[in-house]
Amino acid sequence: MNDDCCASTCGSETAPADPRWRRILWAALIVNAAMFLVEMFAGAAADSRALQADALDFLGDAANYAISLAVVGAALAWRARAALLKSLFMLGFAAWVFGSAIFAFVNGTTPDPATMGAVGALALAANAGVALLLYRYRTGDANMRSVWICSRNDAIGNVAVMLAALGVLGTGSAWPDLIVAGVMATLALTGGAQVLRQARTELRAEAKKAVPAT
Repeated sequence: MNDDCCASTCGSETAPADPRWRRILWAALIVNAAMFLVEMFAGAAADSRALQADALDFLGDAANYAISLAVVGAALAWRARAALLKSLFMLGFAAWVFGSAIFAFVNGTTPDPATMGAVGALALAANAGVALLLYRYRTGDANMRSVWICSRNDAIGNVAVMLAALGVLGTGSAWPDLIVAGVMATLALTGGAQVLRQARTELRAEAKKAVPAT
């Protein structure tokens, strides 16, 4: 699929209010809100920047799913605006994680690998389940694509957290934790940029349609 626009949906004025899509969004919202609480407390207890970054990502995704629910069945222009807002969430998350990793590097703390591994595995199971539910919608408009990209990136990030836990255990150093936090920020940065490009393309297309022919 083209990163900027899906030919099957960009020309449509409205999206059908698919009941299955709505149910999946509600399930994803609940899972992400719950995992935000779990990972935030676990990240603080383990002093893991990677877990805290993943927790903040869960919070951002819960907000994204709420926005997506608000525009189910709306015109393409409104769905594109929602995607534009969500891309800013993703880019803001990337900036926060980079700053958090720098702060942890300066303070030189080492996280608890056992907590990192256990919570990372739980988060992976949650995100993998959500990603499977969303897979059929991965080639939709910018709004649907943004939801899929968030879930896909989350599952990749969870695997990285588990690898970081092994790295911390083996080296006794915080470097694996910090590296993974940086990788997660990069995923959010690239994903946000993709969604931003597609949303802007859809908004430009809708603006051209609104201009009366002369």
